This record gives sequence, structure tokens and C-alpha cells, in this order.
Amino acid sequence: MPSKIDGKKVGFVGAGAMAEALARGFVDKKVIDSSDIWCCDPSKSRMDVFTEFGANAVNDGPEIAQNVDIIFISVKPQYVGVVIKEMKPHLTGKHIMVSIAAGIPLSVMKDAAGEDKKIIRVMPNTPCLVGEVASAMCLGGRATEEDSKIIKTLFSAVGFCCVVDEKLLSAVTGLSGSGPAYVFVMIEAMADGGVKAGLPRDIAQQLAAQTVFGSAKMVLQTGKHPGQLKDMVTSPAGTTIAGVHELEKAGVRAAFMNAVTVAANKADSLASI
Repeated sequence: MPSKIDGKKVGFVGAGAMAEALARGFVDKKVIDSSDIWCCDPSKSRMDVFTEFGANAVNDGPEIAQNVDIIFISVKPQYVGVVIKEMKPHLTGKHIMVSIAAGIPLSVMKDAAGEDKKIIRVMPNTPCLVGEVASAMCLGGRATEEDSKIIKTLFSAVGFCCVVDEKLLSAVTGLSGSGPAYVFVMIEAMADGGVKAGLPRDIAQQLAAQTVFGSAKMVLQTGKHPGQLKDMVTSPAGTTIAGVHELEKAGVRAAFMNAVTVAANKADSLASI
């Protein structure tokens, strides 16, 4: 279990679904008390969601900055610079600003906050909503290794987080950021195959999803190469190797590799606009 973030208060500028998932994860894993979480959002109903589990709701970003140490920027990408500029008069050396907005480089945050501020950019993914995020972060401004440890502890409460150079965040976007969609397509296709083979739809979907879940868990828990785990299932002249052969004939392996690289290139192009 992640260690507790002692003495730190966390704020969310933007209280959408991703912010809620993070906040609930922090509280559920006891890395921070709900009373030490603050939020603001144009929607009162979204702020009500936070106050229902014990968090504090305030009017705007500047009020967040006056009450917390760690500020999550969880607004739509086009508003990141705007909300940081609104908070700038209240930002000090103690604040760590963390953007989870897709495609917004550290330079935008630094321009809005100033050269001397601690800024961190994180690329999460939608499994954060069920406490199983795969995320990567990069540091900017005056952010330190200690700041990195604090943010990593928080994200570890809702899954996995690693540190990379910013130039690799587009690759992260193509792999884990977009990856859930690839896996959903795979689950749907496997379930369709089950239906074609005679299974009821609900059973086929449950079996497909659980198979992906269990297989991923084997990779993570055993530390074995996926190819080695695959070989453990494929007996000579058996059903599995026949199925794997069809996947290879269809170019499934190359299709997944291409999906990741194309999405990464697209992220690069969007970041340069």
C-alpha cells in the first residue's frame, strides 16, 4: 500500500471524472484524508460529488492555491494556461502543480506559472476510473526528485506510475494513453468469436474480459516475458497454436505495433500545433 502523504493538502482545479477517480483513490488507499482535499469546478453538481466524500469545495483556482500544497490541473487542455495564470499571484515555492491534461507541454505551464515554479506533467489513462491507471510523468521548472516521489506515491494509489523524459510522453500516449481502446477492441473481437462459436453474448464477453484481466495479471506478477507465457499455453499441434497462427496470418502483432506508433506520431503533431 502507498505511504501516507503527511502534512500535504491536495487541490483539483476541475472536478471531472478523472479528478474524482484520483481523489477517491487517494482517500480509499489512505494516502491522504478527504478533509485535506479541495476542489473547484464550474459545475456545482461536480463539486457536490467531492463534498459527499468529505472534500472541500471552493469558488476558483486562486482559492485552491491559497489552501493546498499540490494542485492538480484537471481542466480541458485549452484552459490549462488560463487557470494557471489566474492562480499565479498565489503560487509560491511550496506548490507542486500537476497537469493531467493531454497534449499540453511543460512549456505552457512554465510560461503561465513562471520559471521558478514546480511543475509536473502526467499522462494517465481511463482505467484510473477503476483504480488501475497506467501513467507516466515528467518534471519541469523547479520540481525536484522529492516532488517526484510525492506525486508517484499519489498515483501509485490508483495504479502504476513511472518517470520519463517529456520527449517520450507521446510514446506513452500512443501506448498506455490510447491503449485501453485497443484492448476494448480486442475484448469485443474475442467475444464476437465466442458468439460465433455458439456462446451467449454475456458469457462470451465475461470470459473475454476475464481472460485479458488474468493474462495481464500473470505478466505483472510473474515478471516473465509475454512470449514465454504464450509458449506455456501453446501445446504441440493443439488448439491454441492453431489460433495463434491465424493471428499471425492476419498481422495482428504488426497492427498493434502500428496503432501505438501512429497514435504516438499523432500526439507529437497535436503538441506542436
